[in-house]
Amino acid sequence: MIELQGLTQRFPGDAGDVHALRDVSLSIAQGEVFGIIGRSGAGKSTLVRAINLLNRPTSGRVVVDGRDLTALPSAALREARRDIGMIFQHFNLLSSRTVYQNVALPLELAGKSRQEISDTVLPLLDLVGLSLLKDRYPAQISGGQKQRVGIARALASKPKVLLSDEATSALDPETTRSILELLRKINRELGLTIVMITHQMEVIKQVCDRVAVLDAGCVVEQGRVIDVFLRPQHEVTRAMIGDVISQELPPSVLRRVESRLGNGRDHVYRLAFTGEGVDQPVLAQAIRRYGLDFNILHGQIDEIQGQAFGSLAIMATGDEADVKAAMAYLQEQGVVVEEFDHVV
Repeated sequence: MIELQGLTQRFPGDAGDVHALRDVSLSIAQGEVFGIIGRSGAGKSTLVRAINLLNRPTSGRVVVDGRDLTALPSAALREARRDIGMIFQHFNLLSSRTVYQNVALPLELAGKSRQEISDTVLPLLDLVGLSLLKDRYPAQISGGQKQRVGIARALASKPKVLLSDEATSALDPETTRSILELLRKINRELGLTIVMITHQMEVIKQVCDRVAVLDAGCVVEQGRVIDVFLRPQHEVTRAMIGDVISQELPPSVLRRVESRLGNGRDHVYRLAFTGEGVDQPVLAQAIRRYGLDFNILHGQIDEIQGQAFGSLAIMATGDEADVKAAMAYLQEQGVVVEEFDHVV
């Protein structure tokens, strides 16, 4: 559906060119919710604006639904952009127009008749839950409701792709959840491909199928969200996952266990497991099989895309050979095992 091939974006600076994107290549499938995450300055907004060529990349290709946007002349590019809707962090609504009129704006600009506009706008307002507010002005509705107007407006041209540029970062957690649920509903019911740009791993966890992690303009990691949470490979990914599911031992726990380490019998591990593995007594089986003591130091159970996800930090006590054999057994059962090398 969307192919980004070797995108590079350079901007002139006082000390030479600034590389906002460096050889970014991504493939986004039809109908999926794809997340692009990174810290401030990672290049996220530059990347999302390259997808609809609001920013034309210095080099590389952007192919959407089989069309190479980077090769289109201006008139054809304007036509192609109608297939790409966009919602923004700060809503970008016109204060002098009602909710209905804001949603109708793209259709008016496209020269649609009053009846065509009504036939499109009213069902969209119903979809986003704003039918009763259609005659209100932006100043008379909440931030979450404003974002729903922005979503309806982005859908008015019946796009095939919806780009979301930090669309929930200005909202409170409860409103963020409701907006993400709405986007998931739109994805399911309309079959829309959604690209989510965010710095919040919580957003990725709740709504995205796959994710790419950006750092300094480069894609440093990508994959299914559940796989990235289970086996984060890059330090940036680990840090961002740690914002929602702890990847490190709390200092108070470290202080309690560090005096016992280095004796050859005590080892600290992080265990991650998902799906049916959450419900299986694999720890108890390992304890019985290898005659070990397991002390749970820290952990939590969460949910990612409808799948249970567990993360535990344990201290395993016993003969070193038995400990290693137990960890190998857990890996055979589908548990991700990682020794805390900073406390070993």
